Amino acid sequence: MPQPITATNDFVVKFANVNGSGSASANGLFAKSILRMGVPIASRNIFPSNIQGLPTWFEVRVSEAGHMGRRGGVDMMVAMNPQTWDRDVAEIEPGGYLFYDSTRPMPKSKFRDDITIIGCPLTEITNNAYSDPRQRQLFKNIVYLGALSALLDMDVEAVKASIAAQFKGKEKLVPANFAALEMGRTWAQENLACPIGLRLRKADAVGERIFTDGNSAAALGAVYGGATVCAWYPITPSTSLAEAFEKYCGRLRKDPETGAKRYAIVQAEDELASIGIVVGAAWNGARAFTATSGPGVSLMQEFLGLAYFAEIPTVLFDVQRAGPSTGMPTRTQQSDLLSAAYASHGDTKHVMLLPEDPAECFAFGADAFDLADRLQTPIFVMLDLDIGMNDWLCEPFKWDPARRMDRGKVLDAAGLDAAKTFGRYLDVDGDGIPYRTWPGTHPEKGSFFTRGTSRDRYARYTEDGAPYVDNMQRLLKKFHTARAIVPHPVVTPAKEKARDGVIFYGSTAAAMREALAALEARGIHLDAMRIRAFPFHDDVAAFIAAHERVFVVEQNRDAQLRTLLINEEEIDPAKLVPVLHYDGTPITARFILSAIADRASAANVLPFRKATP
Repeated sequence: MPQPITATNDFVVKFANVNGSGSASANGLFAKSILRMGVPIASRNIFPSNIQGLPTWFEVRVSEAGHMGRRGGVDMMVAMNPQTWDRDVAEIEPGGYLFYDSTRPMPKSKFRDDITIIGCPLTEITNNAYSDPRQRQLFKNIVYLGALSALLDMDVEAVKASIAAQFKGKEKLVPANFAALEMGRTWAQENLACPIGLRLRKADAVGERIFTDGNSAAALGAVYGGATVCAWYPITPSTSLAEAFEKYCGRLRKDPETGAKRYAIVQAEDELASIGIVVGAAWNGARAFTATSGPGVSLMQEFLGLAYFAEIPTVLFDVQRAGPSTGMPTRTQQSDLLSAAYASHGDTKHVMLLPEDPAECFAFGADAFDLADRLQTPIFVMLDLDIGMNDWLCEPFKWDPARRMDRGKVLDAAGLDAAKTFGRYLDVDGDGIPYRTWPGTHPEKGSFFTRGTSRDRYARYTEDGAPYVDNMQRLLKKFHTARAIVPHPVVTPAKEKARDGVIFYGSTAAAMREALAALEARGIHLDAMRIRAFPFHDDVAAFIAAHERVFVVEQNRDAQLRTLLINEEEIDPAKLVPVLHYDGTPITARFILSAIADRASAANVLPFRKATP
């Protein structure tokens, strides 16, 4: 039998609960209490798409070293759901710990010999203390939080501070929760060997970082980016982004003297209507956006083609989930890249921003509106459920108070009077981006007919082939211009000069960093590039060319980023090795480590270095 795992501030606790049982609140308190102790954590909520009754899991990665991705494996399972008992017990690492409600005896066959079993009669404790069935259920969660605080040697004052913060404005509930917490803690101290091998110790490793979710961050970024119109239709996992935008606008988009709202939020009847409202508002000069997911993008295709062809600046936040069709609405994937990059029929290419965490969701959420105006085209901000709906520990949001909106090439009345001629689709500067006007700019000049049909440089309808080709080539030139102004990729060189590299993006980044360190410890050195936008910067092709092979790590079945690289950069497919994770759960460092280590070796380090003079 393996020895029980011993670790301080470096382990994984997973809660297995039933959706609708009130466990989410207690599990969140557990995570935030550890943060209050100065210890970084990464939490992941894995939940079903129904309201109540199905299994739900909450995983907390405790890492004083600061690893923010999922590691893989579970050191302690808090098993509160009989439906998933067998799979939950099987997931525990050898030498790990199983905490469960021992009110009813369970057969020995339900346990494992290579883990430590910790039983606590939670139901019996709450039945003795409470008569109301709902109170029994809700406080049972706080009782197990109290027991865990003793078992893991948590700072109980940090737990109490988290409870007080959670019930701010509802102070009458605080004493009852304190009592339930103490009930579980006392029982554990009197009946169990506390603490166990997994322990928490106060640290100073959180610093100034904040704990927030990507949807809220992107919504705040949209406010700072000047958005005044949001049109959306509810869809998991993007709904909370629109709701957060409304909340922030209520605080930041009101006239300070009159209280008048300086924003418009429309919950449309469907996704088609929502994108139509956004396109119309943007055409009229507003900064407008919608928040959706894969199924919504599928429905918005025709309007996206109109916005691309008529060159109307629009922003879409796509919080990706597992597809196709309805798929798994509450599971994460990076599976919308191709459908977003080439949305609509005909030849289209759309700009995509690929944030790695809430800090970049905020930054890209604001940048998207400047890019949309500069390029006069739709901009996709590609979150996923993992970033969007989970809380992440990230750097504080940064904003320059001196920053002003970049509206791009917009002619005012004086500009129209000074111009020799105005053609809405005339490439004056050679960058593919024409000048535009807003409705009502000038009583006599600058008007044009906006259409989704073919036209010439002066917006006059035509079905002649030459003007059509001229316009399509200009749109392609504009897309090439975008390569230099979208966020550039981030390169992390290996400590040793390496033959191989790895490319990744988005929420994969957190697990990737840990995997790179583990690979290095095995003597496998990889140069790493995190791609942050499409179209690809010139550095991407150069990075691939500098390596014999490049692993492309992504969370979808069809290697969509790899496909884009092959299609857009004309890369030899044999040079790009796909590493694919798509079961709906966030990718883990162990998965990446195993997938790459199986196909790489220490021999990828170049044997000789050039002599330095």
